[in-house]
Amino acid sequence: MEQPAQVLIVDDDEEFVRMLGEFLASQGFVTLHAASGRLALECLKTETPDLIVLDIMMPDLDGLETLQSIRSERDVPIIMVTARGQAQDRIVGLELGADDYLAKPFDPMELNARIRAVLRRLRLAFRTRDPFAIGPLTLNPAAMTATVRGVEARLTSAEFMVLDLLACEPGALHSRAILTERALGRALTPFDRSIDTHVSNLRRKLHLSPVQGVEIRAIRGSGYSLTISDGRE
Repeated sequence: MEQPAQVLIVDDDEEFVRMLGEFLASQGFVTLHAASGRLALECLKTETPDLIVLDIMMPDLDGLETLQSIRSERDVPIIMVTARGQAQDRIVGLELGADDYLAKPFDPMELNARIRAVLRRLRLAFRTRDPFAIGPLTLNPAAMTATVRGVEARLTSAEFMVLDLLACEPGALHSRAILTERALGRALTPFDRSIDTHVSNLRRKLHLSPVQGVEIRAIRGSGYSLTISDGRE
């Protein structure tokens, strides 16, 4: 029998954590709690949660600092929780390696859906898919890594799914709505720039450019396309 997924909730609001923990337990998850960023880092020395729900506004280390510390050592999926209106914090969170974000207050069922979407991506990535190459780009689904001409990057599950979708159909145009639905497991909403941030991360981590022979091109108002060339553009 498959073990229930373990979720670490990092938030200093005890009442919020209690209610969220009870809800997630009713959905079949096992929950842990850390009331600060430092306590979360201590918890991760002995625990291996399947996913972390991480608030931004906390004492001692804030959520962004905690995220950066976790990402320097662990690849555990992270969903950031932000106060409504903190759009810049959401973008920075994604740039630092968060897989997704939610604005408070949110519907617990929405968080449940986001958690399941992230864990589903991981299960798909770890299926027996062999590494494959598209021009100078090589993807390794099991490790969620990508290599371009010897430069390897470890990607978040969201980043890898975006790249995988683009690489499986090189040259094809993928709308932001389709990428959001297939890579993030949710519908695109107004002012949602998650896909743009994930694409920016991919370009930066893999140094994607025409000179490298592989790039992700933005088609204004339409979406993104991964293109392969001879590297002499």
